Amino acid sequence: MDTGSYPMWEKYRLKQEHLVIGLMSGTSLDGTDAALVRIQTDMSGALQQIELVDFVCVPYSNGLRDVLIRLCSPGTARVDELTAAHFGVSEWYAHSVTELMKSAGISTQQVDVISMHGQTVWHAPVASSFPGPTGASLDVVSTLQIGECAVVRERTGLPVIGNLRARDMAAGGEGAPLTPYADALMFRSPTEGRLVQNIGGIGNVTVLPSESSTEGISAFDTGPGNMVMDAIVRQATDGRQHYDPNGSIAAQGKVDQRLVDLCLEDEYFKRLPPKSTGREVYGTAYAVRLMKMAAERSLSLEDTLATATCLTAETIVRAVKDFILPKVQISAMLACGGGTSNATLMEMIRKRLPKDIRLERTADYGVPDDAREAIGFALLGHEALMGRTNTLPAVTGAKHAVISGNLTL
Repeated sequence: MDTGSYPMWEKYRLKQEHLVIGLMSGTSLDGTDAALVRIQTDMSGALQQIELVDFVCVPYSNGLRDVLIRLCSPGTARVDELTAAHFGVSEWYAHSVTELMKSAGISTQQVDVISMHGQTVWHAPVASSFPGPTGASLDVVSTLQIGECAVVRERTGLPVIGNLRARDMAAGGEGAPLTPYADALMFRSPTEGRLVQNIGGIGNVTVLPSESSTEGISAFDTGPGNMVMDAIVRQATDGRQHYDPNGSIAAQGKVDQRLVDLCLEDEYFKRLPPKSTGREVYGTAYAVRLMKMAAERSLSLEDTLATATCLTAETIVRAVKDFILPKVQISAMLACGGGTSNATLMEMIRKRLPKDIRLERTADYGVPDDAREAIGFALLGHEALMGRTNTLPAVTGAKHAVISGNLTL
């Protein structure tokens, strides 16, 4: 069939095998993840199979990380630096695509599209007042992921879908989390309820009832993931170190449970889902306050990190106990994200989970811990090009499902 006169998205829908690149850089500010995903569909366009072909991670340089950390705080962000970063970080995304194609041994002619999340610098799902066009103030929710799709399109020669959170927020949602849509495609079981617990900068959980259950899929942010721990390490080492490798520093300390309990009084942990949060709440300023409280209690760095690690573990497990188990029977938690490499954190989670819930990793199901979100965004871009809604209103709180994403041709 001659498809030369068809628009790009119509050509895409006529195919049954698609190669999509998912690009993700998370709130941990550790680098860019690029996943090459093969997606098979049947004659009607229904999804049949998802295969991870290759995956690369390009770590951020200290210089770029320093710029992004400044941009994530209202006290240090500058509009000129933000504008430069919006274009500059796109060069990193384009480089990641090039490295991925080299690794996979393919050319751009074999790839259909790039689906790009961008770098979140500010996420504000709680409404703030803004001047309205009729004189009355508006309640506005907002989010900003930097990364100019046009730069990636120009450097790679491939169409790019980006800005994947905005339309859900326009429809009354929180714009997060988005990957639960893809989690359901990859990890839902016909026989058991499962959780997919991502531990990036922020922790978020997807609830996947068994396919025989009448309960629907849900998801929400549990609170800080690696973000507070990483910020404490950066503060304590004057930026020479950016994380606690394998949780080795925390493993030498003792948890101050009273300080953990004090932190758990935060209203966010009591809010009912759907809910989302980010660096604007649990970023550097939060870590500095926690370090000050730790110093007042004469805690060492090791004790402070052990306490911060415990806080992440407690928020993850308490979210399960408070908001999930009363409604859904769960047999397994599948952990993913950078936090899975922190053995101290993983052991704290294991000890706190109910004994009848297995702690596993998405890697046990063929999805590398660091690749899950990049694969997820590849699937979201695919669904948009197929003309299907790619959001879950029950997860984000939106009034209705939408086809989310802007296409740069």
